[in-house]
Amino acid sequence: MSKLAGKVALVSGSGRGIGREIALKLASDGALVVVNDLDADPANQVVADIKALGSDAVACIGSVTEKDFGERFVKTAVESFGGLDIIVNNAGYTWDNLVQKMDDEQWYAMIDVHMTAPYRILKAAQPYLKKFHSQEKEAGTEIYRKVVNVSSVSGLNGNPGQLAYSAAKAGVVGMTKTLCKEWGRYNVNVNAVAFGFIQTRLTAAVSDESTINVQGHEIKVGISDQVLRMVETMIPLGRPGTPKEAADAVYLFCLPESNYISGQTVVVGGGFEL
Repeated sequence: MSKLAGKVALVSGSGRGIGREIALKLASDGALVVVNDLDADPANQVVADIKALGSDAVACIGSVTEKDFGERFVKTAVESFGGLDIIVNNAGYTWDNLVQKMDDEQWYAMIDVHMTAPYRILKAAQPYLKKFHSQEKEAGTEIYRKVVNVSSVSGLNGNPGQLAYSAAKAGVVGMTKTLCKEWGRYNVNVNAVAFGFIQTRLTAAVSDESTINVQGHEIKVGISDQVLRMVETMIPLGRPGTPKEAADAVYLFCLPESNYISGQTVVVGGGFEL
């Protein structure tokens, strides 16, 4: 029997890359998924892919940085599927610069997407988590719910050129540890994964300048072949991770086997640390 059968999962930033693989992994084990992306087309494609697996999904389109997004995201899960069991705060991107070249817009963009957005989603979820736990306690049943926050080795060790990103991802670790202590009484496990070098469009090798558009900003992504080869030599397993491998790590924290693990941050990097 599927271990996540009937579980309702929120996965932010799940129209592409790692988020897409997380949504598909959870759905393949029976979870009902609320898919999110800035753009409708990739989100709707993931919804279709999940339905093809035999599970169910709905899309919640929009930026996680919108002030009302957290409430809308959580309500989509509860109204569509009648519950909320798994929250994966995955959405994000990098916007790198040295401190002397960084402006406030870059700083707050990283803080908003990596810290403020998860805070709002989790705050919106709290009343439902409390209510569901009270109902289950009264009925004499015990159910554990899962929060998995996505951090980075940059947040644990720092990385030149990523001041704002590193600060935000370090904040994710603090958020995880605090909510572990606040939500243990609701039988909620709160953990984090800190990704190392994972192959996505943000880390792809590029020979010329490549960008992504995030709410009107053209942001440079990708790294040179030279840097890629250097990083690969620093990874004990000898290669970057795949989005599927990143998703597998998140999945581990969603299983019943993790019911007594909380407040932890696990590095998912093939042994790589900056």
